[in-house]
Amino acid sequence: MAHSLHVPATPDTVHWGYFDPKLPAVAWVQAGEQVLVETVSGGESVLPPPPMTVRDDHRRILDEVKHRMTPGHTLTGPVGIRDAECGDALSVKIESVELICDWGWNAIRPLSGTLPEDFDESRLLHIPIDQAARTASLPWGTTLPLSPFFGVMGVAPPDHWGIQSSIVPRAFGGNIDCKLLGAGATLHLPVFQDGALFSCGDGHANQGDGEVCLTAIETCMSGVFSFQVEKGAAENMPGPWMPWAETEDSFITFGFDPDLENAAKQALRAMIRLISTRAGLSREDAYTLCSIAADMHITQLVNQHKGAHTVLRKSALG
Repeated sequence: MAHSLHVPATPDTVHWGYFDPKLPAVAWVQAGEQVLVETVSGGESVLPPPPMTVRDDHRRILDEVKHRMTPGHTLTGPVGIRDAECGDALSVKIESVELICDWGWNAIRPLSGTLPEDFDESRLLHIPIDQAARTASLPWGTTLPLSPFFGVMGVAPPDHWGIQSSIVPRAFGGNIDCKLLGAGATLHLPVFQDGALFSCGDGHANQGDGEVCLTAIETCMSGVFSFQVEKGAAENMPGPWMPWAETEDSFITFGFDPDLENAAKQALRAMIRLISTRAGLSREDAYTLCSIAADMHITQLVNQHKGAHTVLRKSALG
């Protein structure tokens, strides 16, 4: 299916560093339609020298968008989905992801990252990207195959939460930074506002689990998304309602917390609920199945609230 809507990254379609329950949609789609969304990544301080090329839309955004919550991400959206209402669930299918510029960047910053006590000097790398080959040339000579995905995908938060930083992942999604959420994956999000109001950004050409030094290969990207709405899903949710995802062969549940152990417990509890709901197993049997068939991963260690995810192959449910 060809996409029915194109949302470019412009000063009129981006919001910088935050999710806002009162931010109006820049475009609307029907459930089932596909939308092409373009994103940019990085402030003035990370722009590369020639011969790397800075997109015109990126320069316009830097010149014209003055309302910024920093640190934070340049997000495109929100896109409203007709018929999505508070209490529903939004399924976001990532149909495709494309690299749209010839460079990315990676930064180490003092007092940030997983080992701030070991690395207290700033460093910025500009990394050439071969868009056709989907590879990056690292400065020490390695050519790295790329697996691009959006680090930030989320919906508008509840009214009583107010404006939320794009840095911290929460129940509305946001800065999840899970490398499994590339083309073909589906992210399921609770809906807190009519229209859901989906935004994305933080393009990652490649990232390891943990994103340990603070950033991945950050870059400009485009994605084609399609949306489905599950009406009244909140009524059927056992326990806290958190984002979860699936790929062709696996289920993925998430946890976010300042404490990594608590984040891991959240992700595990969510997987136990998913197994019990889908396979009709007791909590004890689901817990056992997680111990013998599911994998616990560190999603990221650098977003104030750390992330963990539990992965279970769908075949384990029979």
